[in-house]
Amino acid sequence: MSDQDNSADFPQRRSIRSFVVRAGRMGTGQVRALEELGPRFVLPYAAQPLDVEAAFGRRAPVVLEIGFGMGQATATIAQAMPGTDFIGVEVHTPGVGALLKLIGEQQIPNIRIVQHDAVEVLEHMVAPGSLAGVHVFFPDPWHKKKHNKRRLIQPEFVQKLCSRIASGGYLHCATDWQPYAEQMLEVLSAEPLLQNTAEGYAPKPAYRPLTKFENRGLKLGHSVWDLVFTRR
Repeated sequence: MSDQDNSADFPQRRSIRSFVVRAGRMGTGQVRALEELGPRFVLPYAAQPLDVEAAFGRRAPVVLEIGFGMGQATATIAQAMPGTDFIGVEVHTPGVGALLKLIGEQQIPNIRIVQHDAVEVLEHMVAPGSLAGVHVFFPDPWHKKKHNKRRLIQPEFVQKLCSRIASGGYLHCATDWQPYAEQMLEVLSAEPLLQNTAEGYAPKPAYRPLTKFENRGLKLGHSVWDLVFTRR
């Protein structure tokens, strides 16, 4: 999954982005989904708080997912949790089209998408204390040491996340890159508004499905680290 990092809210980091917008191939089904379902399920970015009840037509707990990739996990979780509304943020058009296709095929009503930089969405569209949870699954690990500063999970960004998560809400991160898992654990553990639900890394919550990519890695002997923290 892709991820995002940069905002005027963090002036010392404003030139750094943790994502690269890549041109990807679009299947005919994805293109059709964008055209037919985009107007209903894709929310335009706006520099003002989102009226969540109007967007979903109801009042329900809201979970924000940052960088949903091709959207398979998002669709699976939303189907399993019909009482919760999900806002997925993704910059890559093929991923947006793929999730819209799943929404149409599986008739999933409780997902909305914002195709924009997640930090700006968080800063301007998400009201303080309004989220029941945040999912950040397999963000770009930026393997090279010189690129580590591009990683999404940094103290400033986590502070902003905490300001948007309601007390008792949660932050769930997952990665298959051990150095990034170690950084995540260090950063999240240092945030005073967060409390770890485990002694270190958490067991994989039942609601997070195994992706094809993750399954392939596990068969090759790769590990996956989940981190689940609650907002004090």
